[in-house]
Amino acid sequence: MSKVIPGATKRRKRAAAPRAPIAPVPVASAPPAPGRGGRAQQKLDTRRRIRDAAWALFTELGYDDTTTKAVAERAEVATGTVFVHARDKPDLLMMVMHDRLAAAVDAAFEALPRKEPLLAQLLHVFQRLFAMYGEQPLVSQAFVKAFPGASGPNGERLNALTFAFLHRVAGLVRDAQARGEVAGDIDPLAAAHNIFALYFAALLSWLSGFVTLGAALDPVLKSSLTLQFRGLRA
Repeated sequence: MSKVIPGATKRRKRAAAPRAPIAPVPVASAPPAPGRGGRAQQKLDTRRRIRDAAWALFTELGYDDTTTKAVAERAEVATGTVFVHARDKPDLLMMVMHDRLAAAVDAAFEALPRKEPLLAQLLHVFQRLFAMYGEQPLVSQAFVKAFPGASGPNGERLNALTFAFLHRVAGLVRDAQARGEVAGDIDPLAAAHNIFALYFAALLSWLSGFVTLGAALDPVLKSSLTLQFRGLRA
């Protein structure tokens, strides 16, 4: 017979008793690093917030009374972040107006009366642009005043948009040449530059307070374009 050691059975029973499972210690997993697409989207979202905040403040307070610090606070970004997307306040205005102008131009050309003469087509396009300016005339006046010579990154984007607009107008002139409305020896792009100069002069007449915005379109711009077409006719 084997010798029984007192308490050994109890120890074996205690040793054999199942242990309660130990809860795992939660480990905080690091968020996945954003890829290029994620960073690009985040930058676009930040730009949109800054643009929308700037537009809201320009319309609420006026361009002159809006500060870049106030724009940063409204957009919920650091002030330095604003300067990542715009060089200064005038460039911030270029950012705001770029998207509005681009949308107005696209809408105008999408609804272009293709069967109408060139003069009617151009007045259709410019009417859409003047209507856009009329939505917030004080902001628009600040833009028209600041746009010539704009050299910040958003000013450069606006210059590129202007060149693209000139080519679209040149396309209308080229179509008019095909219809026999405009002489075949006219350079369409040169004609587009002249047309744009008349458009901007009409805007300046409004900015200077000589005429209302409506009168800047008709009769100021309309009569100027009519006179221009006398030299363009075939």
